[in-house]
Amino acid sequence: MKINKIINNNVISVIQNNQERVVMGKGIGFQKAEGDIVDESKIDKIFNLSNQEISERFKTLLIEVPIEVVQAVENIIAIAKNEYNKTLNDSIYVALTDHINFAIERQQEGMAIKNGLLWEIKKFYPTEYEIGMRALRLINDVTGTQLTEDEAGFIAIHLLNAENNNLADYNQVTEMVQNIISLVKYHFRLDFDEDSLTYYRFVTHLKFLAQRIFSRNPLKTGEIELFEIVKAKYKDAYKCVKKIEVFLQKKYHYEMTHDESLYLTIHVQRLISRNESVDN
Repeated sequence: MKINKIINNNVISVIQNNQERVVMGKGIGFQKAEGDIVDESKIDKIFNLSNQEISERFKTLLIEVPIEVVQAVENIIAIAKNEYNKTLNDSIYVALTDHINFAIERQQEGMAIKNGLLWEIKKFYPTEYEIGMRALRLINDVTGTQLTEDEAGFIAIHLLNAENNNLADYNQVTEMVQNIISLVKYHFRLDFDEDSLTYYRFVTHLKFLAQRIFSRNPLKTGEIELFEIVKAKYKDAYKCVKKIEVFLQKKYHYEMTHDESLYLTIHVQRLISRNESVDN
């Protein structure tokens, strides 16, 4: 087995059976070069991601995320598949790794976010919630960060999304997401890097929003103080979100809650901030 590409000291890619695979192991890429023989004794995990786009996003994400977080996520996915017989598509590797890494960063900065759907998740998706709670214990054991119960709910949502069950019509979701993206582009007169992780996070958030809208299951308002702070701090992003609110009310007869406006404002701000940093 030869190295195809070095992603970082702990992650490389190889070609097996004419397919690229991502290989993870502590120090597996250290002082190595493309074409070198892989030290198979250092292999912890081989990721077989069939979708090339997802594989590329995952490799990009692995550059940013500590190896212990990636290992924790892999263990969570293995538990879901092997102990709970969940059939998950490959997108879970990107979505869950990105979410948990961001959740750990937020927790360490004292910025934990409430999950307005936690009660519903516990009631209607007890298995996914149970996996989420097990995930919190595993994350604490591996990283030393104790995430809140709200994050168990967010993890459950990612599992549900990867199962492709209980979801709204794909065409409806896609149309709504594309319309919102167009609104944001028009408001800021910007084009976005659609290959960036920030854009991927934004689209993922919009998909969850669309699912809630079509299921008529809004986030419950509870973050009023934080909402006022974010609204004042990110004025341009909030103006854009107000336009999105009007669009959703007119086309879908849906009134966004304060929490939904809060989270969408944060995501819009991240998107435009990333775009501005690239331009500069």
